[in-house]
Amino acid sequence: MTPPVFTDVAVVRPPFGGPVAHAATDPRVRSWAVDLSRLVRPRIAVMVLATVVTAFWMTAGRPESVATLVVLLVGTALVAASSSIANQILERESDRAMERTAVRPIAAGRMSAGEAWWLAAATLGVGAVAVWAGGGIGATLAALATWLLYVLVYTPLKRMTPLNTAVGAVAGALPVAIGWCAAGGPERLAAGDARGGLAVAALATILYLWQFPHFMAIAWLYRRQYEAAGSKMLTVVDPSGLRAAGQSLTAALAMVPVSLVLAVPSGSIRLFLAAAVAAILYVLAAFRFAVRRDDASARILLLTSLGSLLGLLTAAVVFGSRA
Repeated sequence: MTPPVFTDVAVVRPPFGGPVAHAATDPRVRSWAVDLSRLVRPRIAVMVLATVVTAFWMTAGRPESVATLVVLLVGTALVAASSSIANQILERESDRAMERTAVRPIAAGRMSAGEAWWLAAATLGVGAVAVWAGGGIGATLAALATWLLYVLVYTPLKRMTPLNTAVGAVAGALPVAIGWCAAGGPERLAAGDARGGLAVAALATILYLWQFPHFMAIAWLYRRQYEAAGSKMLTVVDPSGLRAAGQSLTAALAMVPVSLVLAVPSGSIRLFLAAAVAAILYVLAAFRFAVRRDDASARILLLTSLGSLLGLLTAAVVFGSRA
């Protein structure tokens, strides 16, 4: 699939400064708010924040200070935004080759790499300070480790090996450690309170396994664009989709018992049932994709992945609280 063709229709000032540029026919690319959204990818940030809150809640229950938790979440959001910006700087060439990413501000030239690095550094610095203020040194180290793994390891690996998904899944699960450390998880574990540690370990494992079907669905839907961009996604290396389907189904099946373990520390039957339903639905969607390996089944798997994770996190907070 060829990159989208833009027609120059007007001359506008880029939203982030720099030289005057031509606007595309799509009015969305001329919006500062949309450009900012493309840079920081707020939907991913929301998922990260939900993970942090769930880990905190299952470790310590209701926070002693809501303001401190808010500071922690703002800092986490800034670190996540920084990682997204840095990722787009490093991938600006491959982003230009993909229709769904070619309009990103850096790839499209509306923001220079130099400007983007300054913004990435500023959001990382301010975010790290806020995480430290809201969650302490342990949470800060977890946030920085997530940034380093995502930007400096996962991002370059996408052009080298299909194993990039396994590394990216670790980065996706690490925010659990931010919430756990901020809630005093290490101290509680050292004092002999293993309940929170077990719940958070199950949550981190769920987040790790969950990402395989989720990313394989995306990799299948955009496999031709990934190929054009030179990314070594599993659906590019194996166009039949058999390996991607096998990984998806295996990870979804493994999620079932781990999701049930999530309910053990709280002893909540309702959390047990909710986790079972969410995990089983994910298995069914992964099985459908494994059998059909078409765009329709991949879209269903992608939507189911989001719904199942939302259901699990919500149930964990509602039924698994230690308050």
